[in-house]
Amino acid sequence: MKLNGRNLKRRLYGLTTIPQRVARVRYFRGHGVHSPFVYQLVRQAFMKGKLQTSEPVLYEALVQRGFVKKRAVQLQNLYSHCDYRSFSIDSLANPCDLCLLTEAIGEQETIELVERAAMRHTTVALMSPYNGRERTDLCRRLTEAHPCTSVDKRAFLLLFSDSKLPKQHYRI
Repeated sequence: MKLNGRNLKRRLYGLTTIPQRVARVRYFRGHGVHSPFVYQLVRQAFMKGKLQTSEPVLYEALVQRGFVKKRAVQLQNLYSHCDYRSFSIDSLANPCDLCLLTEAIGEQETIELVERAAMRHTTVALMSPYNGRERTDLCRRLTEAHPCTSVDKRAFLLLFSDSKLPKQHYRI
């Protein structure tokens, strides 16, 4: 069947170029998440648009560094939901519960920090995991090698190091 010189197959071709956020709409509100831990994470941390704590220390640090407020709120809610007590940005100098790694760190240093964080049972949040081909490949390799649960939130990649969590990867 031809319509104006274009067949139906060519008209439907545009549907394959749907952006990732529209293609992921079926996972909205936790549908398709079969882990109680990740489901609670989605419901209590990522779906809340406002801060869920009275002490937004991580939020303030992220906003001062120029992060988008929406991402800062989500990370602060994650910090509160998981009862983390300390965090670090771009380093593991002191023992901490959450380590945020930005693009300012090189590839080799990122790999070393992720390995050290796994030994210390520290959760790692890799910021901007899809910003460039090299960064995307690095995050894919880290996810494949990570022994525990990982959550891909598009704006950041979480690598949990809790020994109770199975090796699973969630794309939200």
